[in-house]
Amino acid sequence: MEKLNVAIVGATGAVGEAMRRIIDERRFPAGDVRLLASARSAGRRFTVGGRSRTVEVLDDFDFDDTQIALFSTDGGISLEHAPRAVAAGAIVIDNTSAFRQKPDIPLVVPEVNGHRIADGIGPNIIANPNCVAIPLTVACKPIYDAVGIERINVATYQSVSGAGASGVRELEDQTQRAVRGDPIDDFPVHPAQMAFNVISHAWTTGEDGFSDEETKVVDETRKILEDDGLGVNPTCVRVPVYHGHSMAVHLETRQPISPADARDLLRDAAGVVLVEGTSAPTPAVDAAGTDGVFVGRVRRDPSHAHGLDLWVVSDNVRKGAALNSIQIAEEVRELIG
Repeated sequence: MEKLNVAIVGATGAVGEAMRRIIDERRFPAGDVRLLASARSAGRRFTVGGRSRTVEVLDDFDFDDTQIALFSTDGGISLEHAPRAVAAGAIVIDNTSAFRQKPDIPLVVPEVNGHRIADGIGPNIIANPNCVAIPLTVACKPIYDAVGIERINVATYQSVSGAGASGVRELEDQTQRAVRGDPIDDFPVHPAQMAFNVISHAWTTGEDGFSDEETKVVDETRKILEDDGLGVNPTCVRVPVYHGHSMAVHLETRQPISPADARDLLRDAAGVVLVEGTSAPTPAVDAAGTDGVFVGRVRRDPSHAHGLDLWVVSDNVRKGAALNSIQIAEEVRELIG
């Protein structure tokens, strides 16, 4: 199969760094890998595919010899440059919210709705979902297929790396200050002190009281599972953890299912790592730096006849962003290679 040339847009960010690493780890057979970023990052060098490569300026880049373009910047940059890449013949896999809700653009988690990748060949854009929607749907899919799901109640515990490198730096700085007993009086990333604290208003809040992060979880979960009538009720919270998002998931299924049967389904599900017994996965020890969606504490909800509770943990930068993009790229290569 012919090798495809790949461009990573946003190659110097946290997700771009993970993409570079995962391309090597999974031995993605790229003919060439071009690293693109803003002018301030131009000239930096990174090794990908056994070669040292120089970061180039996105604004000046010609996509004519690129077959797959992995975008991980902000939505505005994707809206400006993704169409330019498509016009040059590249297939864009976009990790922003720019295209996720467009009806002709598939929103894909390969373990959940990988059949939709083929729909992206034509518009030549495939959207990568939100870092909560990806592990949530991976964990729910086997149960959804077996007995149906009427409603998902989910409370998230999201790490600061979800806000980018600046979120990590802010937590590091504030933690050092707090340990020294110094005042914490500036908040460059989050709206309140992040160290030793939890923040439920870390995102822009709409008139309905829901944050834009929570709205993404609702809309994207429905689109990925292809169920516009699915009830999804999220509360998203930022916690002082560097890497790894956690979720308390409460399902109301259409048909009853026992915890034992649910565990049997999850044990065999693609992408899921089932943690059994009295142990439970944690973001720092289990999820950070790994690819799996860890599921534990599978138990019956005593307040609902068809209720099932799960604890879900995954690395938001890897499976929640970079890995999912590379998995899509691997499937694209099978389709067009």
